[in-house]
Amino acid sequence: MIRPPTARSVIPGPGRLGLVEPSAAADLADLGWTTEAHIDLLWALSRAPDADLSLRTLTQLKEALGDGWPELAEALHADRTLRGRLFAVIGASTALGEHLVTDPQGWRRLTTGNDLPTADRMTARFLEVVRATADEGCPGGPVLRAAVTGPEAVALLRKEYRDQLLILAAADLAAVVENEPVLAFPAVGRHLSDLADAALTAALAVAVATVYPDEACPVRLAVIAMGKCGARELNYVSDVDVVFVAEPADAKASRIAAEMMQIGTAAFFEVDAALRPEGKRGELVRTLDSHIAYYQRWAKTWEFQALLKARPMAGDMGLGRKYVEALGPMVWTASQREDFVPEVQAMRRRVENMVPAAMRERELKLGRGSLRDVEFAVQLLQLVHGRADESLHVQSTVEALTALAAGGYVGRDDAANLTASYEFLRLLEHRLQLQRLQRTHTLPAPDDEESLRWLARASHMRPDGRTDSLGVLRAEIKRNSLRVRRLHAKLFYRPLLESVTRIDSAALRLSPEAAIRQLSALGYLAPENALGHLRALTGGASRKGRIQALLLPTLLEWLGETPDPDAGLLAYRRVSEALIDQTWYLRTLRDEGAVAQRLMTVLGSSAYVPDLLMRAPEVLRLYADGANGPKLLEAEPEDVARGLLSSSMRYRDPDRAVAAARSLRRHELARVASADLLGMLTVPQVCTALSSVWVAVLEAALRSVADASLRGRGRPAPARLSVIGMGRLGGGELGYGSDADVLFVCEPVEGADETEAVRWATEIAERVRALLGAASVDPPLEVDTGLRPEGRSGPMVRTLGSYRAYYEQWAQSWEIQALLRAHAVAGDPDLGLRFLHMIDEFRYPAGGVSQTAVQEIRRIKARVDSERLPRGADPATHTKLGRGGLADIEWTVQLLQLRHAHEVPDLRGTSTLQTLDAIAEADLLSREDAELLRESWLTATHARNALVLARGKPGDQLPGPGRQLAAVANAAGWPGGDANEFLDHYLRVTRRAKAVVERTFGE
Repeated sequence: MIRPPTARSVIPGPGRLGLVEPSAAADLADLGWTTEAHIDLLWALSRAPDADLSLRTLTQLKEALGDGWPELAEALHADRTLRGRLFAVIGASTALGEHLVTDPQGWRRLTTGNDLPTADRMTARFLEVVRATADEGCPGGPVLRAAVTGPEAVALLRKEYRDQLLILAAADLAAVVENEPVLAFPAVGRHLSDLADAALTAALAVAVATVYPDEACPVRLAVIAMGKCGARELNYVSDVDVVFVAEPADAKASRIAAEMMQIGTAAFFEVDAALRPEGKRGELVRTLDSHIAYYQRWAKTWEFQALLKARPMAGDMGLGRKYVEALGPMVWTASQREDFVPEVQAMRRRVENMVPAAMRERELKLGRGSLRDVEFAVQLLQLVHGRADESLHVQSTVEALTALAAGGYVGRDDAANLTASYEFLRLLEHRLQLQRLQRTHTLPAPDDEESLRWLARASHMRPDGRTDSLGVLRAEIKRNSLRVRRLHAKLFYRPLLESVTRIDSAALRLSPEAAIRQLSALGYLAPENALGHLRALTGGASRKGRIQALLLPTLLEWLGETPDPDAGLLAYRRVSEALIDQTWYLRTLRDEGAVAQRLMTVLGSSAYVPDLLMRAPEVLRLYADGANGPKLLEAEPEDVARGLLSSSMRYRDPDRAVAAARSLRRHELARVASADLLGMLTVPQVCTALSSVWVAVLEAALRSVADASLRGRGRPAPARLSVIGMGRLGGGELGYGSDADVLFVCEPVEGADETEAVRWATEIAERVRALLGAASVDPPLEVDTGLRPEGRSGPMVRTLGSYRAYYEQWAQSWEIQALLRAHAVAGDPDLGLRFLHMIDEFRYPAGGVSQTAVQEIRRIKARVDSERLPRGADPATHTKLGRGGLADIEWTVQLLQLRHAHEVPDLRGTSTLQTLDAIAEADLLSREDAELLRESWLTATHARNALVLARGKPGDQLPGPGRQLAAVANAAGWPGGDANEFLDHYLRVTRRAKAVVERTFGE
């Protein structure tokens, strides 16, 4: 019976009801909802997520019902529950609205009293649809067999599944329109999982009847739910991950499984068996023993993580329970595996990298602060502590958070907040999927206000008095995403800190044993030591200790992502203790997030930089961002060199002058190495900066020693002295572990005795070498004069004329080749320039070098290849002397210089890379070949520098696969620090370059 008019006597127009479509007034008239008797219906309609969609679907439903419409109209007046469920579901889901229109009598399922069916009732209903009964004559026990198969069965099952989704969605959404009870998220996930179980039970019955239409089924087949379905937290639209176990696992068993998957995918949802052993390449069906053998011998860490969610869902439930009982215990030993941490970290990186940067703020499942952040963190904590605590052996994310909080592994407030954020994000995901019953996890674009406003209304968000529902939604998305990212770090590290500090917290009671387990699973090889560092950093009641306790959760997370978190944490402790009196230090880490993150990246990646930072702590301030980018990049090599010279020349005493130069060099090394590790500098930029600071130190030492000598003599210098850079110093291509190869050349001043001049210059040179080579905690400053005429048995210093005479009469081919990289770097610039002009006639001889000299160079190169490689070194991965390494590239470039520089002036350079460009420009090599040589030189140089950065000492040999190679790959800036990919790339690049070298030397 139609109710009398309410107190609200004014009939609201379409605009007040939120209706914007032009046809709204006509549609309301068509429904007959134009009088005061319909005011309650109109206001309820206005609360639908999309009032226009709800109205449009109602008009279609009226047409489909025909004479049955008055009964529904009367029921809508009388049944508030029906009104809330119907208006909400057809205003939120186009797909379910269309389903209701095709079966208009389906509205009766939404009336008061029609509660959600139980799991048993849904299963019975699906089996009834396909007329399935138990075949008692099967050898393995009763097996369900359907009487309806083929397309007819698929159509019937699809309709029943949509009917059940309609019932659930209507109950889930009803509170949006009317004051109905809110259906809790866990209840929705459980019901959807039960619905999937029921649906696949029926699909399996159809599959059995398809494969065995006229005979008893001899196969015992169990379907194991995995993923969200296994955890009973399924989405409205989601793949259902399954694994099959059968006795026997023969071709017929595989066919039954395949048929079930095909039926389920056609009728309900995508049925995915990719989580089975060996993935999509593996057998679809295995016996229980085969499953056990695979997980005992071959399974990777992520596969054990997937088993966390495994549960029997359909088929032979007894066999399914045996599967879970046999494999379940293996899950709880996964965190003890040697590859546990790298595999988990690699998986996490892959997940984050799957999402394009532009989409990460909109991605609910995989972006930052997303559902996967919560699930990943919770599962990792379960794996870590579940071995010793059976209360964590639960499957759903929400239940696991509750258990983690109860066990003291996570703070209760944090667990509650993370649960709330998780359920909020899942709610948004559900609403987006319901709209068209399509699998999606992506929020509407920020400028799509209409779609966002619909989402806000469908998610039961109302204006809060200050902002509309759209503003509330945006604020909630931002708040929950940030909270997930913050708590993601606290989940792991806050309990650790509570266990080692004096903070009184009844909610957290992580034992030392549990803390050690957690640190071990986070990648610490010496967790007991790490725990000691945490105690030292946070000990006492000092303000510094409290600040450290606040900082460390996030710092430890960043350290955990580095190749060596143990060394990183120790280095952080040492740096913190060294700077304990510097008030700016902790304040900077607290207030400058970029500084803290960059510092952890550097400390956990390098054994080279921490010592430098402790002696040059002011470099830490450069980790911050300036107005134009990172402050680490603000210094230019020329400015650094001038500042170093200016600072050192303030001191009259050479020891103090060189100490000042060392100090500034230390600062520059820390700056360059930090920027290099953080991926801010290219290889040529690193080489230029290192060469420039080396030259400045050399110049500073030379000036201070010469000035002190002259003050002691009391008369002018008897000679001019110049330093000629050789090798990488001459080419401006020094690395972190390079020595400075030099020649000292002098020239007596007018009227001076040549013997005295040479003696004085030699004293200066020897004093410079001694000062720079003195023992120091800094990286060494070795001045190497081994390339001088007659080698180490020859005089340290020669006059210009003596050099000329030697090169004219005695120089061997390799000595002339070495002159190709000679460049004046310090001392008297005029003398240096004249030395270079003098040697030009030897290194760039008219007509090029003789064929005899070329043959000699080839002979020496062959001897270097066969004899110089250190014993036990791998020729494929030795960065200097190995295949396609630095020596190969540089000898190739130098041979082309010797042969052609007399006629191609652009080849007269000392830089390998610049000369390669000139070689390509002159068509002496194809551009493709020149590019191969360039790439190999850069790759080998980068790897060689990375060896020093990672290990803290010079080296040329790449380590074999393992943690050391991973550290080198990370220091070399290889994406994701994947050691195997880094090594494969190195081998591929150097192999191609070696082919070019062999062709060039063979011509």
